[in-house]
Amino acid sequence: MAEIKQIAAENISRLRTTAGMTQAELARILNYSDKAVSKWERGESLPDIVVLKQIADIFNVTLDFLVTEHAVIETPNTQKSYRWMSANHYIITMLSVLCVWFVSTVIFVSGYWTGANMWMCFIVPIPISLIIILIFNSVWGKVRYNMHIISLLIWSVLAVIYLALLKYNYWLIFFIGIPLQIATIISFKFSRKK
Repeated sequence: MAEIKQIAAENISRLRTTAGMTQAELARILNYSDKAVSKWERGESLPDIVVLKQIADIFNVTLDFLVTEHAVIETPNTQKSYRWMSANHYIITMLSVLCVWFVSTVIFVSGYWTGANMWMCFIVPIPISLIIILIFNSVWGKVRYNMHIISLLIWSVLAVIYLALLKYNYWLIFFIGIPLQIATIISFKFSRKK
């Protein structure tokens, strides 16, 4: 059993590095912690059969390949498969954002004919788009970018509120963003240390 753990550990590690993937990225795809992936790659534990099958699917290999010793791992499809998956995630995210902007354009055009001032139709989609990007980035992407997305979201929401109340000139609303920005930075600094 210890030999199979070590063989699987070496194969998982080689496949992951060949694909240019970090332990955290693999862990995120599998819904595990990067510590679990690290234990698998050190041979301290072996993932259950369901997780092994998921790993095999991610790297486009068989289960047998994961538990069989190989002198050199030649998996040209592994990196291509992972990049293809990332490209699909990017496309889905961008299509979702484009849908938001399409709806805002339709609302603008329909309001334009009524003579209403519809310029806010192109301001409100900014934070909505950032929320969509944040959700998809949390699920599929690199969580380290979330701090930047959240920062943009905070300031864009404040800008939308300011522009919606432009006639009252509530410019002091931007002071709310300062503690929110500080809280975002601090929470991400502490979460990275864990």
